[in-house]
Amino acid sequence: MPPLFDLSVETHVTRTPEFVYTVVSDLPRSHQWSEECTGGEWIEGEPGALGAVFRGHNTRPADVVAWAPVVRGSWTTTAQIVTSEPPHRFAWAMRTLSGQAQDSVWGFTLHTADGATRLVHHFRMGAPTEGIQKITADMDEDERKRFFHEWGTKVENDMTATLERLKKIIESD
Repeated sequence: MPPLFDLSVETHVTRTPEFVYTVVSDLPRSHQWSEECTGGEWIEGEPGALGAVFRGHNTRPADVVAWAPVVRGSWTTTAQIVTSEPPHRFAWAMRTLSGQAQDSVWGFTLHTADGATRLVHHFRMGAPTEGIQKITADMDEDERKRFFHEWGTKVENDMTATLERLKKIIESD
């Protein structure tokens, strides 16, 4: 079965992959570039290392896919680092309320490109997360299709905005 979401966006950054990796793997700074994450802290393990756990603080306005029962306002999430390969790949999986990694992985891949970096931001969700299951539980098939289409567009737009901010931050640091 194909994944629910398999999205990626990319940009060219005029800094080395080593420098870019130090920024994108510093998740407590994500409030500087993320559409929803307003910050957070490492709660387990060595920051940024494989297996480390990050608690993110998030916020979402009421008008995001306004017809669907998505979380609005503020909430927290936890994510576990599932890939930590400086300076090439960094990724984290969203965790369930009981602490298990879900098939919902966000990350960055960095490629050397003419003395700079091609930065790719990616998101893949295979099976629905706990949150997606709750959102879609009472939807019929047409509503689910509409939701997944609108949510995918929202996520891709957020990822594009995130990369635009990251590029500015990285190139000005």
